[in-house]
Amino acid sequence: METGVGAVLLFGLPDKKDPQATGAYARNGVVQQAVRLLKREFPDLLVITDVCLCEYTSHGHCGIIPAGDRTGRVANDPTLKLLARTAVSHAEAGADIVAPSDMMDGRVRAIRTALDQAGFTETPIMAYAAKFASAYYGPFREAAESAPQFGDRRTYQMDPANGNEAIREVAMDVSEGTDIVMVKPALACLDIIYRVKSTFGLPTALMR
Repeated sequence: METGVGAVLLFGLPDKKDPQATGAYARNGVVQQAVRLLKREFPDLLVITDVCLCEYTSHGHCGIIPAGDRTGRVANDPTLKLLARTAVSHAEAGADIVAPSDMMDGRVRAIRTALDQAGFTETPIMAYAAKFASAYYGPFREAAESAPQFGDRRTYQMDPANGNEAIREVAMDVSEGTDIVMVKPALACLDIIYRVKSTFGLPTALMR
């Protein structure tokens, strides 16, 4: 903050991981603790939290994997419940913005509904609306120890060659109530950034 940084985006690395990603929505999870500490020490700091399960699952995928499945296929609807629970726990800890990065279908609506029901009607959502499958994420996965143990994430992250699908995915998140959309990775997707901004006009966040 002394150098002019006014916002942070938090990701969590728990001590233990399990198939149900319980560390993601635990009241005393690493992100929840960090949010409370930051908001206490720096109340003017804008705190954004990543809402995903990949850092907390023992298999490294962004959602719940059906028992015995080794393809990386995520069970979408059961995952939505845990994502919503995670987002609410972040808001309860004091997060200013929650940022779902999982790419599950319907996650923005599920999170918006859960936040509203919990009384956090003013908490914005910054959705990773167009997140492409990419080797660029390798350093993050190494740091977070979240590389998939089997399969890959192409069953839920997007095909970089399919720009039209990206626009449909963004439109879905916009219709479900996201306040900000994100395109990731940014540098390789400048055409998508342009199309998203010119089509929807929402604040558009970028992540390298």
